[in-house]
Amino acid sequence: MGATNTFVEGDNLDVLRDLEPGSVDLICTDPPYNTGNDFAYADTFRQPDGLRAGRHHAWAAMMRPRLEAMRDALALTGAIYLSIDDNEAARLRILMDEIFGEDNFLAQVVVNLNPKGRQLGGGFATSHEYLLVYARDARSCVLDASTTDTVDADDFPEVAEDGRRFRHLPLRNTNKKFNPLSSPTLHFPVYGDPDGGRVATTPFDGATEVLPVFGDGRSAVWRWSRPRIEARPDDLVCRRIKGLAGWRVDIFQRDWLQPPGGRRKKLPTIWLAEEVGSTDTAVAELKRLVGHVFESPKPTGLVRRILRTMPMDARVLDPFAGSGTTGHAVALANLEDGGTRSCLSINSAEPTRPDSNAARAGLACVADITRVRLRAVAEQVGGGLEER
Repeated sequence: MGATNTFVEGDNLDVLRDLEPGSVDLICTDPPYNTGNDFAYADTFRQPDGLRAGRHHAWAAMMRPRLEAMRDALALTGAIYLSIDDNEAARLRILMDEIFGEDNFLAQVVVNLNPKGRQLGGGFATSHEYLLVYARDARSCVLDASTTDTVDADDFPEVAEDGRRFRHLPLRNTNKKFNPLSSPTLHFPVYGDPDGGRVATTPFDGATEVLPVFGDGRSAVWRWSRPRIEARPDDLVCRRIKGLAGWRVDIFQRDWLQPPGGRRKKLPTIWLAEEVGSTDTAVAELKRLVGHVFESPKPTGLVRRILRTMPMDARVLDPFAGSGTTGHAVALANLEDGGTRSCLSINSAEPTRPDSNAARAGLACVADITRVRLRAVAEQVGGGLEER
């Protein structure tokens, strides 16, 4: 097996066009935001007129061929996550709809990277950025938009005799779009014993016939089919409950905290700094590794959450590698879960700004920032590094 991380110095457009089509499972990248600020490098794109509209046009002209090359590199089952802020979020969304297709849009996630908000300048204290998420082909994409991170054991208050925790969920489908007219095969009697808890699809001694109904008495449907109920009777229980009309008998699912394969919960579209890290924690993380050489890195916690939405052997690409956060996160994720992910990071030889922290640290170009971090990752986390 090769190194976890591979680093290529060069123009990312040239490198992207040389990649084998469909050779990448996940693209996770942080393109220039076109803010006009100067950090380690100049984050601005200008045409000769210098007007703001010219900046947007120049930025989009830079991004379009690169996004097209990224799409070509993605496997049919793959996905792409692009970080962006309000300067170009709207234009990036339009570009992505044109290049990847509106039907392959998966989410626009709000990421709370600066909980205190930016206090410089006027207006609002901005505390967020975005992740635009697209599939190469939504019908084939293997992205799993769920996580174990946000599962709270306190949501499962019941304890079985074997010590497993669970909660009771109504077997009745509570969504009124599903009813005997729309789902006739899911409306049938189930038999249950509210004293012993037993549930079956056929009558037995001591059983009460139970039909699914909404709280207002209208007919409903079950969430499980008859064969599924028959296959999993131990995951169901019959109980007496008190409703608006008094006591009644109903059927509930035992929803286990640790089902086969592990409990996962759908990811929300707002990711908090306390869950994924912040710009401050990212700066501290990088500083511990190689020093304060990059002013606005992403936290590895953010990228690790992204990685967990894809298979553990994903081939990852970061064509705007910046400080090398993606490669660092891939090495950490493999260490945590035994995965075999690999990461190709690309960065250019653009000179660092003369009075920047990177330049003062002896890093002459932005590629040097990526390189020094990934070398430190290989030494301290493991996985190795191949440089081209």
